[in-house]
Amino acid sequence: MNPVAAIVQRNLLNYIRSKGRLFGSLFMSMFMLVMFSFLMRSSMSGVDTPMNYLIAGVIIMSVFQTSVNNSSDILSDIASGYMKEVMVAPISRSQISMGHILSGTVVAALQGAVTMLVGVVLGLRVNILQMLLMVLVMFLSAMTFGAIGLFLATASRNSPAFQTLSSMIMMPLTFVSGAYIPTTMIPGFLLPLVYLNPLTYTTSIFRYVALGAFSLSRMELVEQGMAFAIGGFVITPWMGLAITALIGGVFFTLCVVKFNRADFSTIKVARAVQGGGPRR
Repeated sequence: MNPVAAIVQRNLLNYIRSKGRLFGSLFMSMFMLVMFSFLMRSSMSGVDTPMNYLIAGVIIMSVFQTSVNNSSDILSDIASGYMKEVMVAPISRSQISMGHILSGTVVAALQGAVTMLVGVVLGLRVNILQMLLMVLVMFLSAMTFGAIGLFLATASRNSPAFQTLSSMIMMPLTFVSGAYIPTTMIPGFLLPLVYLNPLTYTTSIFRYVALGAFSLSRMELVEQGMAFAIGGFVITPWMGLAITALIGGVFFTLCVVKFNRADFSTIKVARAVQGGGPRR
């Protein structure tokens, strides 16, 4: 079997077998979907299709959080000693990185797709072409944020540090991305963070597709927060998608470099994992 496919299959099986983790991630997505669909609908009175606007933000945030959080799987492999065995196998470090990123991507994209289907029941109105484009954007976004999450996981090397680091990064990125609060309402002094945030461009292209705003001019897209005018240059949603892919490529390269320099032989394996429980 291809090494990448083997890593993906193993991680997916571990995820499916973890019932609490599976239920928890789906529950939070459904909770946020229902809350934003009904409680914040009145705040979107100026939008032609407010349900599409709100639900699109919830879906892409679900993909973002799931893809980053699933990167913690590698920390379990490191703690159990499994990663040391993988590192001595005749496979490249890029294949190890790609296997972990793809497994998180599949999980995040599937969760996003389930959230989208529930959103259709709650009022999301999209055609087949829009749904296909949304799935493609979810997949690409999940790969990018999976690469970012994997880099954070390998840099932190343990679960508590990863949880702290990811929370410190994910929370600010969430609130300046336009997923929950439109970027047009964000104070001017925070705009540099908005433009440097990869989640901003992911949200803009996803919402652009969900709203079917293909016929809008650049300035109309800017006014609705789906394009961004920086000086005299306008970053369109499709340009934002390219930026997202570029950021994903950069962090994938960083992951490979990190694996090449990693020394997992210095990490102690838990005795319970080695078998036999505590020694006397």
